[in-house]
Amino acid sequence: MLVHLRLTVPAHLVDPVLGLLCDKPAVTNVIRLPGASLEPAGDLIQADVAREVASSILEDLSDLGLDEEGGIALVPLTATPFRRAHEVEEAAAGDPDDAVVWDVVKEQAASAVRPTVTFHLFLLIAVMLAAIAVLTDSSILVIGAMVVGPEFGTVAAICTGLVLGKGRLVVQGTKLLVLSFTFAIAVTTAVAWLGRLLGWITYEMVIRPRPQTAFIWHPDWWSFIVALLAGAAGVLALSADKGQTMVGVFISVTTVPAAGNLALGLGLTAGSEIIGSLQQLGINLAGMLIAGTITVLIQQFAWERMDKLTPAVVPAGEPSALAPTRRHRKVAAQSGAEQYLMRFRLRVRCSAVPCPATPGGRARPASPPRRTPR
Repeated sequence: MLVHLRLTVPAHLVDPVLGLLCDKPAVTNVIRLPGASLEPAGDLIQADVAREVASSILEDLSDLGLDEEGGIALVPLTATPFRRAHEVEEAAAGDPDDAVVWDVVKEQAASAVRPTVTFHLFLLIAVMLAAIAVLTDSSILVIGAMVVGPEFGTVAAICTGLVLGKGRLVVQGTKLLVLSFTFAIAVTTAVAWLGRLLGWITYEMVIRPRPQTAFIWHPDWWSFIVALLAGAAGVLALSADKGQTMVGVFISVTTVPAAGNLALGLGLTAGSEIIGSLQQLGINLAGMLIAGTITVLIQQFAWERMDKLTPAVVPAGEPSALAPTRRHRKVAAQSGAEQYLMRFRLRVRCSAVPCPATPGGRARPASPPRRTPR
């Protein structure tokens, strides 16, 4: 699996950026369009890189100062059906499905800690659904409330901030969780209190035996174990871009149902419900934070070691991103007639740009097309 890099490069960084990309064995399809960028002024450079090395290349580009003086865009590719793509993937250590692009993870984390109106509304709706599920003793409605709740992305952002030393993510994420849950519980409590005054909700409806939803305010060691497993699975799903796995994470943790039950307990002054719900909410949040942080630590350690297994530069005798490929060397061994037939099938893989992999710092330009005699 490859990802596409689109770089806006100022003139004084063109040579260092091209040198960096051309020397990487896990990079292909390097393209330079001189002067194509108008704002900011500079060249447009594009390349396809193996997902496994995308983080290290982005880090190298940042070390060159491109993140401050130019532009960097990362675009996922859905399909790369050509031979060179498979060679690039083989040159990178690890598997693309396991790869972590840390810049993407940090962008997701920064987005997850923003206190948006949408986030607060989603959590409020989820907590209200959970409260209704408690009143009706509906396990299906509990699952629906779990899926609607948006809180796990913020939990994962806090884990990322703890491991990567991003204190701002930790502070903003913690603040968002506290404020959003407080707001959702307060509004749901007010609605429950109003429903009690109107006779829609009674104290007995909350404290009666509820075989389908009693687990919400009866936490045990299994609650903590499930939270640990869900936290690890959620962080893996987000970092590896496996969004379909997140549904299982949402319906495994009991944060939103506990908040809904807590609101009912506060609104109808049911002390046992309040204590049990607080315990369940705290156990689930703690378990997810612990497991998520450990998972990010393991991923960081593993990919630091994996980067060392990937060759930093093209080995001697092997083609770089701009050098002839094995297909070109095969053509050189063919007869003149075969070369003539193959000539029209060859494509120039990159424009003539300075590259340390070619003599004199220049790639050989493409031969002009042969005129057809009249």
